[in-house]
Amino acid sequence: MPLPSEPPRRVRRFSRAERWVHRSTASLALLCVAGAGFLYLPPLAELVGRRHLVVTVHEWSGLLLPVPFLLGLASPAFRADLRRLNRFGPHDGQWLRAALRRDRLAPRPAGKFNAGQKVYAGWLAGAVLVMLGTGILMWFTGLAPLIWRTGATFVHDWLALALVVVLTGHIAKALADPEARRGMRTGSVERAWAEREHPLWSTDD
Repeated sequence: MPLPSEPPRRVRRFSRAERWVHRSTASLALLCVAGAGFLYLPPLAELVGRRHLVVTVHEWSGLLLPVPFLLGLASPAFRADLRRLNRFGPHDGQWLRAALRRDRLAPRPAGKFNAGQKVYAGWLAGAVLVMLGTGILMWFTGLAPLIWRTGATFVHDWLALALVVVLTGHIAKALADPEARRGMRTGSVERAWAEREHPLWSTDD
């Protein structure tokens, strides 16, 4: 009688604090995007009607967006992953070249985070800061002259559209990789997945 196969070994990928930061940030970002949709799209605005309430939710969810990140800095695991995201090596260039060529056969070496995730994280951090700054100028009208507020509105609106596109791509990538979602949900992933998708990541760290 054959022996039952052992369950796949799992390795720790994200700490509880990191998962909390991700979920809290995602919830606030979705509130922001939903609020913007109800404010700018007439069919959605007609469904709610309470514009002042939507504006308030949109403004406060935007102001609170950096808070999970700032609280997460108290976690050593979160700070360690930030250092990984901010560090680019030669293998990241190889990963990006293969991704841009859409070459599925070319090797895509990656550490704990691949080059695409690093670029996404850096872009998102910059976008949030710009959205926060322009949003404050739009909210507190006495902070700057009218021409500044007009420019802030232009940047805020177009960057919001770019954010929707980028976040949609992020969600699509997550939906296409159940094990990556499981890692963010439970904190651990199968060792085989880690070795295949992130071969330069030392899973024993």
